Amino acid sequence: MKKVARNILMLLFTILLFNCSNDDKGSFSTDYFKIEINPKGYITSMVNISKKPYREFSPLEKPSPLLQLYDGKKKMYYQPIDAKFNQADRSITLSYSNGSVAQVLLSTQEKYLKFTLESLSPRNEIDGIQWGPYHTNITNLFGEIIGVARDTSAVVNYAIGMLALDDNTIGGTSETIADAAPFQYIIHSPDPEIYPLPDSLHEGQIFTLGGDGISDVAFYAHKEPYYRIMYGNSALVDEKGQISINYHSRDRTFEREVYYSLIPNMPANTPNHLEIQPLAGVDFIGSSIALWGSPDSSALLDVIQDIVLKEGLPYPTIDGKWVKDPSAFVPDAMTNGNLNDSIISYTSRMGFKAISLYDQGFIKPDRGNEGYLDGKQFEKKPIQLTSGNKSHKEFSEMAAKHGISIGRTPITNALAPGTKDASPLPNDSLCYQQKRLLVNNISQTDTILIVNDPTHLEEIASWEGHAENLNMIKIGKELIYYLGVSQEKPYRLLNVKRGYWETTATEHQSNDTIYKLQVTLNYGYDGLIPNMQLQDKIAEYYADVCFINGLGYYDFDGQEFLFNNGHGYYSAKRFFRKMFERAEVLGIPTIRFTGATLSEGSWHYQSIWNVGGGKNLYDVETREWGSTTSQGKDLRDVTYANFFPIGMGGNFPINANSTVEQYEHIQAISVGLGTTYSLVLNQKDVESCPEKDAIFKTIRTWEDARAADAFPLSVKKMLADPKKNWRLNEGEKKNTWVLNELIDGQTNKTFALTASGRK
Repeated sequence: MKKVARNILMLLFTILLFNCSNDDKGSFSTDYFKIEINPKGYITSMVNISKKPYREFSPLEKPSPLLQLYDGKKKMYYQPIDAKFNQADRSITLSYSNGSVAQVLLSTQEKYLKFTLESLSPRNEIDGIQWGPYHTNITNLFGEIIGVARDTSAVVNYAIGMLALDDNTIGGTSETIADAAPFQYIIHSPDPEIYPLPDSLHEGQIFTLGGDGISDVAFYAHKEPYYRIMYGNSALVDEKGQISINYHSRDRTFEREVYYSLIPNMPANTPNHLEIQPLAGVDFIGSSIALWGSPDSSALLDVIQDIVLKEGLPYPTIDGKWVKDPSAFVPDAMTNGNLNDSIISYTSRMGFKAISLYDQGFIKPDRGNEGYLDGKQFEKKPIQLTSGNKSHKEFSEMAAKHGISIGRTPITNALAPGTKDASPLPNDSLCYQQKRLLVNNISQTDTILIVNDPTHLEEIASWEGHAENLNMIKIGKELIYYLGVSQEKPYRLLNVKRGYWETTATEHQSNDTIYKLQVTLNYGYDGLIPNMQLQDKIAEYYADVCFINGLGYYDFDGQEFLFNNGHGYYSAKRFFRKMFERAEVLGIPTIRFTGATLSEGSWHYQSIWNVGGGKNLYDVETREWGSTTSQGKDLRDVTYANFFPIGMGGNFPINANSTVEQYEHIQAISVGLGTTYSLVLNQKDVESCPEKDAIFKTIRTWEDARAADAFPLSVKKMLADPKKNWRLNEGEKKNTWVLNELIDGQTNKTFALTASGRK
């Protein structure tokens, strides 16, 4: 009855809010948050109403457009000029200077406001819409992946954010090229008093990454806390350090061309021109977002989780808990040396849930094997045990008895030479950069290929590394290598090699279509990029691989290749949705995965982000986030700001010199800051460790307490301090623990911990 009464009150409240003249401001509230929209369609107030005195977060000098329209050809935004609040259908009618009128539906929920674009008429060349930017005066942490402005201070403790409620609404701005924001640094101090900017820098300043543009470790080149690496643009900072958030949606039904690179400011990764595949029925009408504000300390599990559940967003779980729940964070085992007699036992004793068979190398998406990694009779036995080698299926069945899943590392959507969709018979559903016509007839051996238009054909392969060995075209079922094009008529492809990647050289006729293919990069990642429909099938293939072979974990290397078709974060969302939907049809558990990147497209689906490793991520000896590069610091800052578990990479191998004290520290940091890691296990090295049993017990004690949600926030803040030393022991009673702070090996303070009972 209480719930019914509450719903009636919410309905009456909504009616009252809409019952205003056009001269009045529209005022809309949740349990924690209140906004006002003025008669021109701008948000002019964003207030924390969870505690008094109420605090205003909308800068007076920067009102926020509720919804902008974008003309991609003119590269022009249109802001609203008039807003009418309609009681009958609970909508807001927004008018624009180009003559377009938008109808936006508003639903007020307990913990968020839901906005949905119902119609736009006439379109008048509008091909995109943008929610926001919604400007705040918050200057602390910004979550550029999911779009959130956070003030984590004890005095303020408030966050304002957005979430997309449909796949085609994605994080970022409408002018984002190919819908994946540039990978770069931005200058922002999370606390100007503690981390003041030098005179040579200013807030919002952009810098490129470090290194040669090829080595991903070398990208991370700034240990200074005010160099903030960017993995999206759902949140941005201005010259005052104030944070704005925005999402956008695009009409994807027509062909367009972009000049795209994920790292456009690096000579090794200069952009390429890419014709983007039109997608029927994928439009911005129906674009929907949730706008929320709440205390920062409870935002994730109180508000964001509420939005995810009520709006039917992806909700992967582990042991029944949402993977974003810090009490569900758990490290994984990562095999090394391909000797696996005791790997399952090790993993079980530590309380881990997955084994990444990293020493088995890459899985290449090859639909030719129909998902059978070891043959249809599971006759291949790649996983070595002294008692006899095992197939993936056999080993997965052994692990499942202990509640453990096994996993592999795929090269996401890279169609490698020799696989079904690449060669010797390339699929007709490949992504291409450019489409041209062959001018002359050619025989099987001709190397003189005349094209009707040389524009952009001089560009080398993918934007990523511009691998010359991958520079190729497709005519019919033949792949042809070339490098360069003549500058004068007749326009001729240069350095031609026929029958590339062991395809068959055949005759081709004038006016046959030439496709300059979109590709990955070399260094073992060599592959072709599928178009969207073929990528859908690749996603489903990965679910089939799990079902057939007993896998439950993936490490998607080359995850950024999902952006290479020009559809950016939408492409990533669609890929993982297809994989998860297929897994659900097959009746298998949530697929746990990490990968080479994290984006707004993968945030809901991705469980962890353990990329890289060793001293680049967290150095247990120096107790430093990245002692050799800034990778550890950079990825820590990104994930923490975006309510995502921080990854410590493939790390902390147990060997002859490992000690219990090292793993007490590792686990304290992991629990305190909210991290996971992939523990490197080489059986021979582990067996050489005199303290291995004590290390297993130590890790298990910490993991049991974490899973029981036994660490209050005040304790976690202390655990996150790398200067402190800790020891955790089981208590006398079940579900209790004793945490000791140590100084010079002696107990300084003691904390009694108890399971929270939260499920």
